[in-house]
Amino acid sequence: MTLARSIHPDDTPALRKERGAFFTPDEITRFLAKWAIRTPSDLVLEPSAGDAAFLVAAVNRLRELAPSMDARPTVDGVEIHAHSARVANQRVRDAGGKAQIRHSDFFSVEPEPVYDTVIGNPPYIRYQDFSGESRARSREAALRGGVSLTGLASSWAAFTIHSALFLKQGGRLGLVLPAELLSVNYAAPVRRFLFNRFRDVQLVLFDEQVFPEAEADVVLLLADGYLEGPAHHATIRQSKNAADLASLGAGLIWTPTDPAAKWTSSLIDPKAIEPLHKLLQRGLFTSLETWGDTTLGIVTGNNKYFTLSPQRVKELGLRRNELLRLSPPGSSHLRGLSLSNAMLAKLGREGHATYLFYPSDPPSAEAAAYIEDGHRTGVDTAYKCRVRKTWYQVPLVPAADLLLTCMNADTPRLTANDAGARHLNSVHGVYLDAKNRELGHELLPLASLNSVTLLHAEMVGRAYGGGILKIEPKEADVWAMPSPALILAQADALRTIKQEVAEILSEGRLLDAVNIVDKVVLAGCGDLTAKQIKQIRQARAELANRRTMRAAGGR
Repeated sequence: MTLARSIHPDDTPALRKERGAFFTPDEITRFLAKWAIRTPSDLVLEPSAGDAAFLVAAVNRLRELAPSMDARPTVDGVEIHAHSARVANQRVRDAGGKAQIRHSDFFSVEPEPVYDTVIGNPPYIRYQDFSGESRARSREAALRGGVSLTGLASSWAAFTIHSALFLKQGGRLGLVLPAELLSVNYAAPVRRFLFNRFRDVQLVLFDEQVFPEAEADVVLLLADGYLEGPAHHATIRQSKNAADLASLGAGLIWTPTDPAAKWTSSLIDPKAIEPLHKLLQRGLFTSLETWGDTTLGIVTGNNKYFTLSPQRVKELGLRRNELLRLSPPGSSHLRGLSLSNAMLAKLGREGHATYLFYPSDPPSAEAAAYIEDGHRTGVDTAYKCRVRKTWYQVPLVPAADLLLTCMNADTPRLTANDAGARHLNSVHGVYLDAKNRELGHELLPLASLNSVTLLHAEMVGRAYGGGILKIEPKEADVWAMPSPALILAQADALRTIKQEVAEILSEGRLLDAVNIVDKVVLAGCGDLTAKQIKQIRQARAELANRRTMRAAGGR
């Protein structure tokens, strides 16, 4: 939702954020209006008008296209916030136009396919805050466009579909969208819709954040030729920031293998993508799912209560048969090749929680006292505890063969669970198939530290606040790993470097470790050239730098 600088005193920043309202830079509104509006007779709709930043840009563009006409161009809008709608009308009049702004929830407006162009900045409301009737109306609106959205979808997804339904054949859609469009799973049907319905799809990406207050990266969607699709490719254009839009280059052509799949590969040099695809086609690399199943960890409902350090266990007098060995909360300790018994003991001595409270039935006197303490302090009122049959009996998952870090500043890591410890939902567990268990447990964490796997992690994962790369189990399932056949062929060479790599990782030198692993794993890939390996490394570095730089606000 776009806003001008006229804000009602009761319209606080918190309220604007709640409905997804953020100022759109003038450079962006001018750019989209210029791209989308091509004749003085174009009918224009802004579906989240705010204080009319896009509508004013549209009026200016229409008057520019017909400088000799005395008439005031008419532009249409929809706005849910009454004060903003009133200000929008006045701002359009002041700009020399006439506004027809409907005060309504856009999802309640029945589509009329009469517009040449729809431009704007849809409200960005995360699924956690997007509920009730508004969510129900949004999903119904998306269904009118033939798109079924999951309950995880943020508001912009349905807004994009509903906006397109107001276009006449050949119409143009120009929107400011979260960069989630490229990477989140729930946007898959939106991506497919855009490629299927439009003749031409362009994306403008930014090196720097243009909405720092929104804590979200954005892309500009330029979709042309509604109902004249499908598009056979997309054009990807790059801009440093909003001010650089005026000098935007022609861009690169990108053809997705599947329009519904993530569009993260659109950010990558095709010369780095081609060898990745060939490695997968030749069976030298495969998905992590080929090795085994990736699942979520244990959800306690209150880690502070249920996870205990050895010192705390001693203080409480708890018995060892009412405790389970645990990989401590978080994943900073899982940056090496294995979690050993010795490492777990060292973590315990350092005060980390290496035990999970899991009392017997009936509990011992010591456990009963701790349970009573939990009841007294309200632990049992937490939702996850409250819905259990016995609030203090945490549902378990088996100890995994490998532990997979899911929130990473650098790259997801696979760690062999040599200690046989249980794991919390701060990491994922990988359960290897029986036929691959021995080989995978011994060598997959090591072999996974190659440049191809690191690049693919950036493609299947998603960037979160602070530049963190997150990978969910379904995303991990398709994450490219060296195949069992490749690792078996290189097993002796991998065993030779294993200790050296472990020592390098203990010093925090990830990329040095990767260089060593590449010489074994990628050297076993036959015709993969040094130049191609360099391109793969460069592509991974660019994606990683992109998310970390954007986390720093582009500074």
